Amino acid sequence: MFTIEHDFDATVITLVDEADPGSRPLNEDVVILSFDDRVVIEQMEPGGDGVARIVLTIEQLNELRAALNLPEGNYRLQRG
Repeated sequence: MFTIEHDFDATVITLVDEADPGSRPLNEDVVILSFDDRVVIEQMEPGGDGVARIVLTIEQLNELRAALNLPEGNYRLQRG
């Protein structure tokens, strides 16, 4: 399950971990904040001690998107 909300300066996507009861432990929700110049991915640390946060530039996000569909190797995307 996931939700999408549009805030003033960001789009917020929340990914909720779902599984059949008792099949595996559930992970904390993943929150993705999409801004004009960056994407922030957040998830509560195990035990609730804090928030793990990853910040990607739009260029890094584009490279990640491409990498998910490419075979093993080294690549450089052409800019512009």
